[in-house]
Amino acid sequence: MQIIPAIDIIDGKCVRLTEGDYLQKTEYSASPLEMAKIYEDNGISRLHLVDLDGARSGKVINWKVAEQISSHTNLVVDFGGGVKTRKEVERIIDMGIAYVTVGSVAAKQPDIFKEWIDNFGPSRFMLGADVKDEMIMVNGWFEASSIRLLPFIASYMEMGIRNVFCTDISKDGRLEGPSTALYTKIKLQFPDLFLIASGGVAKMDDLFDLSAAGCDAAIVGKAIYENRISIEALKTFIQSTPH
Repeated sequence: MQIIPAIDIIDGKCVRLTEGDYLQKTEYSASPLEMAKIYEDNGISRLHLVDLDGARSGKVINWKVAEQISSHTNLVVDFGGGVKTRKEVERIIDMGIAYVTVGSVAAKQPDIFKEWIDNFGPSRFMLGADVKDEMIMVNGWFEASSIRLLPFIASYMEMGIRNVFCTDISKDGRLEGPSTALYTKIKLQFPDLFLIASGGVAKMDDLFDLSAAGCDAAIVGKAIYENRISIEALKTFIQSTPH
């Protein structure tokens, strides 16, 4: 199972939210580029980069951070948060970022996302499935939709999407453990999916549980910043886990 550290950005700085609440924000001293380099230096190859300003405003804001990390590291980066236009997709791809993360557009404007998939190929996208009670949430988690999780994933797998990260918002940032049962359910229905677990990871045991549940990767954020999980422990986990 791959480990994918998360860097969430507000005003160009590393932050973490609790349950997606912008009023429950913790800001950290290291810059996003500094954190990305630390991860890379410790054998981590992936990075989940989220523009929280973009998610809230409906357009990508923190271009500079994405460009810095893309040009100064060799990390395989997925980047999203407010991606709403084809021009933004093109710019993200052109700066060397591996995956464009799409969530709200996939839920609210599926015709537009299908057009992007047709134009750029499904392998350039990571589908973000942010859920609460197995219902898709959109627009930076501010808005509930009427879309159920499993049919949502199925519809995009039919278009060739294979990379999906699923965040249980009720778990995110709470350091109370991930939604292992939910991920088990997803993998049972979609065994060919590259499923990335997101939200709730608080200790190393959570990563072993997610691996046992069949997850292909896990996003780890707040637990690193709060020193619940050391980067050294992640390095050991990566080295001991079959790829």
